Amino acid sequence: MKRLLTVYSIATIFGLSAVASEGLLEKAKNTGLKAIPENKIELYKLIDNPKNPITDEKVELGKKLFFDPRLSKSGLISCNSCHNLATGGVDGVDAATGHKWTQNPHHLNSPTVYNAVFMQKQFWDGRSPDLEDQAQGPIQAAPEMAATKEHVEKVVNSIPAYVKAFKHAYNDPKFKPTFKDVADVIAVFERTLVTPSRFDEFLNGCDKALSKKEKEGLKIFIDKGCVSCHNGVGLGGTMQPFPAVGKYKYANIGDFKGDKNGLVKTPTLRNILQTRPYFHNGAVWDIKEAIKIMGETQLGVKITDEEADKIKAFFKSLTGKKPYIRYPELPASTNKTPKPDLH
Repeated sequence: MKRLLTVYSIATIFGLSAVASEGLLEKAKNTGLKAIPENKIELYKLIDNPKNPITDEKVELGKKLFFDPRLSKSGLISCNSCHNLATGGVDGVDAATGHKWTQNPHHLNSPTVYNAVFMQKQFWDGRSPDLEDQAQGPIQAAPEMAATKEHVEKVVNSIPAYVKAFKHAYNDPKFKPTFKDVADVIAVFERTLVTPSRFDEFLNGCDKALSKKEKEGLKIFIDKGCVSCHNGVGLGGTMQPFPAVGKYKYANIGDFKGDKNGLVKTPTLRNILQTRPYFHNGAVWDIKEAIKIMGETQLGVKITDEEADKIKAFFKSLTGKKPYIRYPELPASTNKTPKPDLH
């Protein structure tokens, strides 16, 4: 009888645990948290741009240009310099640093390029509506790649392999790539940089995908109200007031105030443990401190050490599987290719 009671007790505990997990899953879905689609067709509905359709040829060409430093004035800086795909899609410094080691004049941190396709707006002030428009900015920005449209066009059109690749990608034997075309194919490549994680498996019904502590962290994350901004497929990406209800203790670092309405783009939490430092000005290096600050600044609630530790555990489940990226072999320059300018 004692053994039967023990077995019954264990079964009861597991049964209750399963019910609790089902309740948490429904709660997560009801608050707007969504999984990266497993089905490729459904995924492409989310990440494709009808005005700039994804094709294998554009992706491969965009990848090469993403890694090509010759697009920059100095010939030293590529898109990958600030959005390093080997280090979470970021540069790992507090302020983006570009041409002649110039820091971003507003002390803005480089957001990750992974899962950027799920963001409703691009840049911290949301000034770009999509990745195609965003890709044009850093190339021309003086503190970043410091190039001109003319420089980029001269580089690409001076290299026969690039010209041939563009003609093939656009199925046009007379195609002559412009600056916009370069940005467009880079954006196509960036659209493919999505990172499904164990959290997506949980949202798709796999209860074992998350540990007990990660589930506890998810519950706290929801109950505290973090999902009011960090939701959707990207767990971020909308424009929100910052600070909202409390003072941001590091507001004196840089002069960024958001867009004209004081709104700031909510960063994605996917791969968040790989993308420190945190906040628009890169002022915080400890994720638990960042979690507590968000509670005080955005929600007006206190998050304890224990709660922050559990939320951090949940964040671990957001570390996703990166697409395999083989560093490309870039085509050789010619006598017509603009020379590097370090000044």
